Amino acid sequence: MYLTDRELFYRHLAIPAEVPQALEIVKAEGIYLYDETGKQYVDLVSGVSVSNVGHQHPAVVEAVKEQAEKYMHLMVYGKYIQSPQVRLAGKMAEHLAPSLDSVYFVNSGSEAIEGALKLAKRITGRTEMVAFKNAYHGHTHGAMSMLGNEKMKYAFYPLLPDIRFLRFNVMDDLAQITTRTACVLIEPVQAEAGILIPDKTYIKALRDRCNETGTILIFDEVQMGFGRTGKLFAYEHFDVVPDILCLAKAMGGGMPIGAFVSSKENMLLLTHHPELGHITTFGGHPVSCAAALASFEVILREKLHEKAQAKGRLFVKWLEGHPLVKTIRQIGLMLAVELKDEETTNKVVHEMYKQGLIIDRFLFHDKAFRIAPPLTITEEEVKMIASKILDSFNHAK
Repeated sequence: MYLTDRELFYRHLAIPAEVPQALEIVKAEGIYLYDETGKQYVDLVSGVSVSNVGHQHPAVVEAVKEQAEKYMHLMVYGKYIQSPQVRLAGKMAEHLAPSLDSVYFVNSGSEAIEGALKLAKRITGRTEMVAFKNAYHGHTHGAMSMLGNEKMKYAFYPLLPDIRFLRFNVMDDLAQITTRTACVLIEPVQAEAGILIPDKTYIKALRDRCNETGTILIFDEVQMGFGRTGKLFAYEHFDVVPDILCLAKAMGGGMPIGAFVSSKENMLLLTHHPELGHITTFGGHPVSCAAALASFEVILREKLHEKAQAKGRLFVKWLEGHPLVKTIRQIGLMLAVELKDEETTNKVVHEMYKQGLIIDRFLFHDKAFRIAPPLTITEEEVKMIASKILDSFNHAK
């Protein structure tokens, strides 16, 4: 018996939550998605900050095709010199702080976090780790252990021990970082909490406290990296440099890849006592690295990161005066539109879906919805989309 893709989706595909009205996407291009009926949707999520250069960017597609015709997987990570890996690492080092000169390629953001936590323990010889309430870092065991929401992880206990959770952007809590602390893992912008942007003085004080106690400072820029916040990397907003930087999502231009980045001195610790301190079969896949390099070059060439702040402010300008809007938190093209209550937000999201707008909610903020379109969005498209959002507000009142 022939089964449709929709029937197979519900019957055989393991999914993490119920999806009663799953869209069947057959094509994506630029900021648009198309379903099996040909209906066009505006993608205001970007796969949760993945598609920074838009869907099917010609330069990324060409890089994938070209590399796939040369070779794909050859050997476990680090055994052979592969041009896409080394070219991408070199390009990243050109645009990162001098102390972030050694890149370890992995498969995803969660694996980048895992590698960073292991490296921090290896550097310091300590066990205590510090994270933040309402932080999200992934769903593998180590990353989930650092997740700042008990509701999402209680079913999987026991997780990693010796973890302390602080309040985000609260100066007094920094005293809890001590000489027992191996690392502090922080999002420079708390994403799933609803785009919470810390004070610059707080991040500087955090850096100082880590320096005082010999603690490794890890920035999780899985959602923020590669231009999303209006800088190439979010740490640039705060005039500090983390000891380890975690990246993924937008890195691959739509292909799966992640990385944790530190100094060469730190990374060499993974090569001995024991050997293979971190190892991966598919990390740094040559096709993904080729796509990532092409995507990064598009961002640099088209200065997408430099234009993101003005485009984000344009959304704020059009939306902030509406009576349903309580507040808008924005940095670059990373916005949280907070409404008066959860019920209103539910109605608005439903109306936007009817308007052909793909909108996503936050894991830890029920009253807000996310706006994070591809960085390639034009100002004219921003105005068009803002008009549709305002119509949705009016229909939901």
